[in-house]
Amino acid sequence: MSAPAASAPVNSHRRALKGGAAALVGTSIEWYDFYVYATAAAIVFPHVFFPADLDPAVATLASFGTYAVAFFMRPLGGIIFGHVGDKLGRKPALTITLLLMGVATTLVGVLPSYAAIGIWAPILLIVCRMAQGLAVGGEWGGASLMSVESAPPKWKSFYGGFTQVGNPLGALMASGMFWILASMGDDVLLSWGWRVPFLFSVVLIAVGFWVRYRVEETPVFEQRVEGQEQSTPILYALRNNWLPILMGMCIVAMSSGGYVVATTFVQNYADSPEIGLDPAIILGAMTVASFVEAIVTLPIAYLGDKVGLKLVMYLGSVLSFVCIIPLVLSIQNRSVALIWVFVIVIRITLSGAWGPLSALMAQMFRPQSRYTSMSLSYGVGAAVWGGLSPAIASSLLIAFGGNFWSVVAFFGLLTVVALVGIRFAPRHSDAAPVTQSFDPRLDTTAVDVQGRRKRR
Repeated sequence: MSAPAASAPVNSHRRALKGGAAALVGTSIEWYDFYVYATAAAIVFPHVFFPADLDPAVATLASFGTYAVAFFMRPLGGIIFGHVGDKLGRKPALTITLLLMGVATTLVGVLPSYAAIGIWAPILLIVCRMAQGLAVGGEWGGASLMSVESAPPKWKSFYGGFTQVGNPLGALMASGMFWILASMGDDVLLSWGWRVPFLFSVVLIAVGFWVRYRVEETPVFEQRVEGQEQSTPILYALRNNWLPILMGMCIVAMSSGGYVVATTFVQNYADSPEIGLDPAIILGAMTVASFVEAIVTLPIAYLGDKVGLKLVMYLGSVLSFVCIIPLVLSIQNRSVALIWVFVIVIRITLSGAWGPLSALMAQMFRPQSRYTSMSLSYGVGAAVWGGLSPAIASSLLIAFGGNFWSVVAFFGLLTVVALVGIRFAPRHSDAAPVTQSFDPRLDTTAVDVQGRRKRR
């Protein structure tokens, strides 16, 4: 018996809103957990989990090393939870990732310090960070599909933006927590205060689990036809989606690597002995910037539906590179007012590279093995660019004697890589699993089921 003809999935604003809300709540909580660790890695962990007599620069580098571990677990998390998402559905995969992240984050909050248990302190920290990486590796791709696959055709970027808002909201909660604690003084922050944001994750996970348990499965997964369900999603992804996977890895160079440099690394640089800014200053600026980013992300994502996803992401990437220069100069001159201005401005420009990302990458892959392909692409890209960026930036500063222009040049490299990925990103329709086409607004080529390119 022949396979039934593919038809367009039933999408509605009501269903898209429910999927978007579930994605927003879940990703906000997961990114909160992720950024709590990132913030602590920048200003707390060098003092708590490493020997007191260790050189501050080396301790910071080691702390960022534990931070990078999670990024390299992301591809494995993408494969594991992508398999679950492609075989059993987006909903069960996302529920598991949420619980895994919550448990790992809470455990970090109760770990003994290096002074208490020695070398086991950083080892246990790394184990918890690995679990966080596995969870995030399966979270973002599934949440993006939950919102994008449920959206009407002309609203993909807008509803995909709900997933993207989770990032600044998570960062807002994380930096806000540490801003309050830093205002109480280093004694409070370094003794017990840093544990509070990690332990608070228990409350957030309970809320997120309740929301995700009630959400519907996506129309694309529900209406799979014969031939779309693959026995081994990762094999299908590597065989048929290898080129879009590579392009996706390039695209996240700015939204992951550039974002980390402009937030986590800049925060650590401002707090370094060479600059010596009060941590509360940069934490306050980051908190307000996260709030602004959360407000502008959805409008920017909506703009992607109106003028084109690629155009918005081009502008966001280039303008972010332009803005990193005055941000660095403001920090070097210790100009608090300008630091606040450019920390906020660069988060707005980065939203251009981040806001439409869910919609663009969700439509880069055929419905077959889409969860696995998307998660693998984003996970590997985030591991390479986001995971290594703080360590690379720190190493460049050391190698060039504290000259921050080397870091600016590195930021420029991330921009170029992202632009190349955006330019050659394909786009596929949910309604046509056999012969897929690029969106004519995005490219002038077409792709058949085997991935061969041909002229229109």
